[in-house]
Amino acid sequence: MNLFAPFATPFMARALIELVILGALAGTVGVLVLLRRLAFVTDTMTHTVFPGVVIGYLAAGEGGIFWGALAAGVVTAVLLTLLTGRRAVNEDSALAMLLTSLFALGVVLVSRQSGYTTDLTAFLFGRVLTVTEEQLAQTALISVVVIATLALLRRPLLLRAFDPETAEAAGYRTRSLDLVTNLLVAVVIVAAVRAVGTILVIALLIVPAAAARALSDRLALIVPLAVVIGVLGGWLGLAASYEASVHHGVRLAAGGTVVLVLTGLYLLAGLGGVARRRIGRRRAAAGSPGTASSGISTGVTG
Repeated sequence: MNLFAPFATPFMARALIELVILGALAGTVGVLVLLRRLAFVTDTMTHTVFPGVVIGYLAAGEGGIFWGALAAGVVTAVLLTLLTGRRAVNEDSALAMLLTSLFALGVVLVSRQSGYTTDLTAFLFGRVLTVTEEQLAQTALISVVVIATLALLRRPLLLRAFDPETAEAAGYRTRSLDLVTNLLVAVVIVAAVRAVGTILVIALLIVPAAAARALSDRLALIVPLAVVIGVLGGWLGLAASYEASVHHGVRLAAGGTVVLVLTGLYLLAGLGGVARRRIGRRRAAAGSPGTASSGISTGVTG
């Protein structure tokens, strides 16, 4: 399989650039999702942006998808922060209610269109091969904003993730940090929704970070590893999809192939993690220093 030739064509080059940016962005934010154990929250958001995608498409065609998804993502982030912060409402119940009701609204809206099945497939699984230069610019802008926010708020966000009580004692408003986290996840989903759809985007946010965590306990290594795995998954997935479709007559959806490649990378990382832990136990038994710890180590302190 040639890993470079497919990207000589403009549409494949644009798709690769989009997935490289998304892989790096989602890998970085995914580490925060992993630390905060927000996988279910993230899954909820991937479904709740769906009605925004549909409304944006109905109102302004392809150009309205981004803005509709962005509006839905922001509203969802605010609602999640408010509902999960109230003791009277069980967090799982609030998430399930938002997920099912808003996703059902999107399905009802899209079902009124004549091309219901085609539209639903595109919204759920994306069309990465049709990415335009305008969409690339939007994704790049979102990436700059998200990375800048993470850089500026690195200490309070990590302190909130590892020790909420200390974060409050230090004067940080944890509810505001929760809102920032939810908004960051929401805008990453919005950036990825046209490429891989509202369903498969969960893999971009969860799998690279989980694979990186299997390989290391050090946060300073987990973040770059997640970025590399996210980028590698996009690259190899696109190349495999092109190779199978063009040279072997087997049609493979690009977005789905990317997710399957990411899953394969996770399995390999899991095997690497098992080997790493065995080596660590042997070193511990021999009294050697540098044994891997059971938790994630970070330089952030209270």
